[in-house]
Amino acid sequence: MCYKNFKEQPIFTTRAHVFQIDPSTKKNWVPASKQAVTVSYFYDSTRSSYRIISVDGAKVIINSTITPNMTFTKTSQKFGQWADSRANTVFGLGFSSEQQLTKFAEKFQEVKEAAKLARDRSQEKIETSSNHSQESGRETPSSTRASSVNGTDDEKASHGGPADAHLKSENDKLKIALAQSSSNVKKWETELQTLRESNARLTSALQESAASIEHWKKQFLACKEENDQLRNKIEELEEQCNEINKEKERNAQLSRRLQELETELQDKELELEELRKQGEIIPQLMSECESVSQQLQAAEKKNKDLEEKVVTLRTEVEESKHRQTNLKTELKNFLDVLDGKIDELHDFRQGLSKLGVDN
Repeated sequence: MCYKNFKEQPIFTTRAHVFQIDPSTKKNWVPASKQAVTVSYFYDSTRSSYRIISVDGAKVIINSTITPNMTFTKTSQKFGQWADSRANTVFGLGFSSEQQLTKFAEKFQEVKEAAKLARDRSQEKIETSSNHSQESGRETPSSTRASSVNGTDDEKASHGGPADAHLKSENDKLKIALAQSSSNVKKWETELQTLRESNARLTSALQESAASIEHWKKQFLACKEENDQLRNKIEELEEQCNEINKEKERNAQLSRRLQELETELQDKELELEELRKQGEIIPQLMSECESVSQQLQAAEKKNKDLEEKVVTLRTEVEESKHRQTNLKTELKNFLDVLDGKIDELHDFRQGLSKLGVDN
């Protein structure tokens, strides 16, 4: 059948990617066009029929006559399909936008309703023709009997000939119409059976597709749940990393503070060394003043005690870095004592100096 007819006119045109169901699996889609092609609705005014036609180059890839039993189904936002029992296949169309799909589906429903209306009108005409045929069959014997009673054959030829010829012509037409209607009824019964078988196959394929969709939905939900769990785990790890960074920063601050304390301790040791050197001069003055010598010895003894304390404090600092607060307090106390002793030594030196001047 040629896809174009001078009696057919396009009533709607769009572009889409065309697919057909795989006849072997009844599940997978097979591309019928390498790219988007023109898909059109055609109307045949002589037959009152509608067709969907699409051509890829010189190849007709869709030639589907729309019947009232067909249904166009949207399977996604940009994809739709319908089954053609005469072609024994399922056509699928992939559109570039949801709006194009919606327009095509609306037009399909509109054409489907028009095809149903045309079929109902055709059935009414057939029923009317059948009724006229039955009435004519009942009237014909009466006319014959009336002609026999009214006179001879010549009289029938002269009086009833034209009416009988007209009735005979009408009867012949009605018989032809009745035969055609019977043939059409058988043809429609065959098509109906074919449609039922096709619908059964399509229902089975649809159920399988629904089961497959449900399976993929479950897998998608499982993947989504796993993704949420991984996201939560990543957030927990990020929080732990932040805590570790904060702990590192605190350790760095403590290390810097410890270095500062060690520097201060070294300064104090230098000062103590200087005091020790100054204390070595004191024995030379013992000959000048025993009382001053006793005081100097007492001061040296105290200095030794302080040195032992300093050594003890340094050992404690090296062994326990975490007890920095207590170490700071002890160092402060020690510095106070050391400052006092330095003041005493300073006063003592001033006393010695005075004694030397007096002598």
